[in-house]
Amino acid sequence: QVQLVESGGGLVQAGGSLGLSCAASGSIRGSNIMGWYRQAPGKQRELVATMTSGGSTNYADSVKGRFTISRDNAKSTMYLQMNNLKPEDTAVYYCNYRSNRIYWGQGTQVTVSS
Repeated sequence: QVQLVESGGGLVQAGGSLGLSCAASGSIRGSNIMGWYRQAPGKQRELVATMTSGGSTNYADSVKGRFTISRDNAKSTMYLQMNNLKPEDTAVYYCNYRSNRIYWGQGTQVTVSS
């Protein structure tokens, strides 16, 4: 089992910045992929960014150049720095861990006001 605990998020004005963290614990495997997904009201959950344990990253086109994913493998923690936020970034953001199984965090709300 892997447990994921997210922190960060909140309310920010358009153009502002926020940071999210996701701490993983439990049966962490050396080779894994962690990522951030988001779900806005009435919409499907979508990929935001992922990062492998080896450091390879992948971003949704909508966040490229504005969001940065990073991780500290020694701390089993992943981060998402979000800059130049837009109202359309408003969503519940979920941490995701995948190795032999897939795990999800409980989600954290990000609200961007115009």
